[in-house]
Order: sequence, then C-alpha cells, then structure tokens
Amino acid sequence: MANNTVAELVFIPAPAVGHIMSTIQMGKVLMNRDQTLSITVLIIKSPYPDVALAAYIESLAENTNERIRFVELPQDQTPLKHNNPKAPVTSFYEYINNHRQYVRNIVADMINITQDGSSSRVVGFVVDILCVGMIDVANELNVPSYVFFAANSAFLGLNLYMERLFVDQEKDVIEMSNLEGEMVVPSFVNPVPMKVFRTVCQIDGDMGFLVYSFRELRKAKGIMVNTFSELETHAIQSFSDTNFPPVYPVGPVLNLDGVAGKTDDKDVLSWLDGQPPSSVVMLCFGSMGSFGEAQVKEIAGGLERSGHRFVWSLRLSLWQKQSVDDPLELLPDGFLERTKGIGKVIGWAPQVALLAHEAVGGFVSHCGWNSTLESLWFGVPTATWPMYAEQQMNAFEMVVELGLAVDLKSDYKIDLLNPEENIVIVTAEEIEMGIQRLMEDNEVRAKVKEMSKLSRATVAKGGSSYSSVGCVVQEIMSHTI
Repeated sequence: MANNTVAELVFIPAPAVGHIMSTIQMGKVLMNRDQTLSITVLIIKSPYPDVALAAYIESLAENTNERIRFVELPQDQTPLKHNNPKAPVTSFYEYINNHRQYVRNIVADMINITQDGSSSRVVGFVVDILCVGMIDVANELNVPSYVFFAANSAFLGLNLYMERLFVDQEKDVIEMSNLEGEMVVPSFVNPVPMKVFRTVCQIDGDMGFLVYSFRELRKAKGIMVNTFSELETHAIQSFSDTNFPPVYPVGPVLNLDGVAGKTDDKDVLSWLDGQPPSSVVMLCFGSMGSFGEAQVKEIAGGLERSGHRFVWSLRLSLWQKQSVDDPLELLPDGFLERTKGIGKVIGWAPQVALLAHEAVGGFVSHCGWNSTLESLWFGVPTATWPMYAEQQMNAFEMVVELGLAVDLKSDYKIDLLNPEENIVIVTAEEIEMGIQRLMEDNEVRAKVKEMSKLSRATVAKGGSSYSSVGCVVQEIMSHTI
C-alpha cells in the first residue's frame, strides 16, 4: 500500500454506553500507534429505552478528530423478543444480526469508492463480542476481522470452557450451571462458584448463542482484550493451549477525558476539595444500575450507620415501576438534613473525575469491567455489588482471585428483563459492614495502589500492553500490502 494511503478500520460496538466508549478508545489507541490508520464506527441503536446511550450517541457528533467518523445505522424494525425468558441473550443477538444488511451496504460502498481511486482502503473489521455475526459480512467482502472484548480474559476463558464442555464433551451445561457448588475452570486459579456464573450459561436456549458466537470468534485474526498481563497473568496464559485466535491483552483501555469534570460537576468536585484525602466513599452503579425504594432506604441507612463521608449517585430505576419522579423522594425522611456536610447525593456521576480526586478513598461498585479498570488506574479499592451480565464473575475475580476488592454482596443479581421478580434487599447492616471493610482494609488498599502503578506502566512505551498493541497494528497492516 502506498505510503500516503489511509488504512481504514470499521468498528462495530454493541449498543451500550460502556461498549461504545471503550471501542472508540481502542480505536484511538490503534490510531496513535500508526498515523495511516483511521476508523469508522458503525452505531447500532439500542432496542431498549436507554436515555444515557441516546445522549452519548448524540454527543459523538461533536467529536472533531478528522480520523474518526461515526455512522448511525438504520434501526431494524423486527420486533425484539423481549418476553422470551428461554433465550434473552439470543434474542438480543438476533437483533444485532438483523443489521448486517446495513453494514454490508455501507462497507461495500466504502470499498467501491476505494476502487475508484480513493486514497483510503478498508483493511479490517473490529467487532464487539456481541457483534461477531458481522464477521461473516467481513468475509463476504474479503476483509479480515478482529474482535475487541471489552470484558476480562478470565471471563472470556470461562465462556470458551463452557462452550467446549457443551460441544466436545456433550455436557448439560445448563444443568451444571444451576447446581450448587463450584467448578474448576482453566482461566481461574480458584474453583468458581456456580452462583456467580453468567446468566447465558444458566438459561435454556442461550447456549446456542454461546456456541454460535465462539464458532464465529474462531474466524477472527485476533482477539483484543481490555486487560493487561500483570493483572490477569494466569487467565491470559490459559489460552496458550487452545485452538483459539491469538489473544492480545491491550488494556487498560480507558476514557480519561472526564478527569477535569464538566461545569455541572463543579459542585460535587468543590465539595470534595474540602474533604481529607481518601476519606470519601463513592457509590455508583453504572449506566443501568439503579434500585427501588426499599433498597434506596437501606443504602441510606447503611451510609448513616457507617459514619463515613460519601458521594452517592442516585437515579430512578429504568426497569422497576416507581411512584415518584425525583429520586430524592425515595430517601428516608430527614436523611439529607442529617448527613449535610458529610455526604452528597447526586444524579449522574462524573465517575472518572471522582475516582481521580484524592479525597475519594473507596468505591462501592457494580463491578462493570470499565469501572473496575478505572478504579485500579486511580488506586481506589472497591466493595463489590454486582448486578447483571458478567459482573458477578468480575466481583469473584477481584475479591477471591486477585485480592483487589472487598466483598459487599458479590452474589447479588437482578434480572433486567423481569426486574420485579426475586428482588433481594441488601440490608443497612450489610452495607455498613461492607463500607467499613472497604475503608479500613489497608492490605487491599496497598495491593490496589501497587496495581495502579502497574496499570500505568503497562501502556507506556516498553510495557506489556504497549508491545501487544504494536503486535496488533503490525498484524493489521500486514494485510494492506
């Protein structure tokens, strides 16, 4: 390829804020390593009501980087099978695959323009783990494909192991996953409790999704994982004896642009400026993390009982019916008055800016992987309160495997499709005890501080993730000759 020709990567993230943000950051990492790379991000609209996602997609238009462009795909009008309890993940996956026709048309046009003499060339697809059906589109167009896995390598290894049990050994994985006890999994040092297994391995019908997605994964030229060798040494090594595409630990891939905060965030950041170092516990549960009234009151009680300073991101549930319009109305009578001066209750949290602040000394988290990596980057220990998807597995890894977090309620789980069912209330006493452990466990705090140093060193020149990214770029560019 001529030196003045631009190599273009087509990124296809899953329609969720965390997935899109980390995908864009991954694109920027690759572009920073090779000035001839540019990216086109194809945006799929969510089938679910998601105000945060809609606002974020709208904000992408403000991105001024001339080497990144965003294309919103037409929304597929095939009704999503929301009420299919036998295979909710499969239903979502089918929704993603229904957009393949739009991807095919857009990329085919890009290729045709190139053939007409343009100075750019499509050199690869980079797809989300939930969008691997797009690999077939890439193959149709004779374009190599890569996968960006926004979660961790231990979880990737667990899914690979479950797929092999199901396909090679014909094990009843659904039945196994719903049993009590533990399972030995190659990507984990410790036996993994069945209670933290992801729902896809426990619901009849969704194993088809797992088998299909891993069959598609094997068609990729490589898998980039948002992790780093120093964090998940054992998990990454577990792939060496598998017939799997090369696994590249390229993280932590983080969006740190919000460190300085926005105008709307000045009040909480100014308040933090007046607090002692590492004295404030932050509570934030991700873009879809919220609770009903009973749980809100227990959290408030736990915070009061703990006596610690706090910043609490409190928002109304998108999934449960609420009797109020303002989340502050869910708080116990007099809570705001009693905690005035020692705590702040806010809406949407500037999470990166808060974690970066020296006054924040603990993080009660839903254990989304992006949030976990951010907390490690800034050296802030977490108390685990996972909610859905693979978050229970993340909590297990952080607490048991790595000793980098304390357990608040690691087996907590909600069903986003049926939020009114099987609601477990975490008591004020449990919350108080979790916060006390979080703020007082100096051994965990020291380990997190050390991992913070490693997370920064790994992406610097000469670091393991820096080298891994170099290998990915070299692989991509080898197909441009």
